[in-house]
Amino acid sequence: MDREIRQSNLKLFSMNSNRPLAEEIAEEIGMELGKADITRFEDGEIRINIEESVRGADVYILQSTNDPSNDYIMEVLIMIDALRRASARTINVIMPYYGYARQDRKPGPREAITAKVVANMLTIAGATRMITMDLHAPQIQGFFDIPMDHLSAIATLANYFLDRDFGGEETVVVSPDHAGVSRAREMAELLDSRLAIIDKRLADEDIDEEMHVVGDVSGCTCILFDDIMDTAKTVTKACEMLKDAGAKDVYVCVTHPVLSDNAIDRIDRSGIKKAIVTNTIDIREKNNCELIEVISIAPILGDAIRRIQRHQSIKPLFDKHYVDKLEKHLNN
Repeated sequence: MDREIRQSNLKLFSMNSNRPLAEEIAEEIGMELGKADITRFEDGEIRINIEESVRGADVYILQSTNDPSNDYIMEVLIMIDALRRASARTINVIMPYYGYARQDRKPGPREAITAKVVANMLTIAGATRMITMDLHAPQIQGFFDIPMDHLSAIATLANYFLDRDFGGEETVVVSPDHAGVSRAREMAELLDSRLAIIDKRLADEDIDEEMHVVGDVSGCTCILFDDIMDTAKTVTKACEMLKDAGAKDVYVCVTHPVLSDNAIDRIDRSGIKKAIVTNTIDIREKNNCELIEVISIAPILGDAIRRIQRHQSIKPLFDKHYVDKLEKHLNN
């Protein structure tokens, strides 16, 4: 950790959702994780005791809000309040996976915009900055009245494929639906590849969605790219369709491996070559699938912390060559 960062009185705490990622980030920036005791009363209520002084400190809390999302949200809210009452100078919440992000609008009457509710709770509790990764709906940034650094894992994921000589005309990046086209297009541009889309529509109220491949994938390696993989039903169906359309191999590439229900079994049976995911969510306990490869976003989050502490721009983190440059810097 350089002298400038040491003098900034920086502290990094991990909640319960993803301690391995927090430990990686702490190693990246050359510091130890802060000490906090997170316990529960017999009735399930959460109690947090911060075991070191945070007065006047710039504090960063790492907590994804995957399953059990409600417990993890309560943990971070209680931690924010504890830090505020302990006179922390700033309280920066690093939430690599922002739960409830799929509820970003009213799909029908008398429904809540839950992503906004979560944003309100974090802000009112006392967070002074949010740092997150690949929001399902980018407009969620506007739900916060505090600074929001919306980072992306696309450069990291693109570099994974570039390092293995993917790209060009023989590779097609596929969006699983129309909503994800902008993400898939960005990946295609980084790989200098073509773009295809899975067109989904309901033919009848009682019939499942019909899916069609829009674009030529014959003889190509397809990279099915999305922000979230939840039940893996879409992955299974899309892989089948791409293979029927003549695709040579199908890779799945996602930022957030939610992996609910029987997702692991579906991935095993899907026919994909490999699924590349990041560690925004800790999947160690559920990942017994050889097809899933996890790559770390710790270098990006560690560098984001350094840049925030130095009051520098985070724009370079989105450059397609950024990850290679960062790895060379860290290895020197």
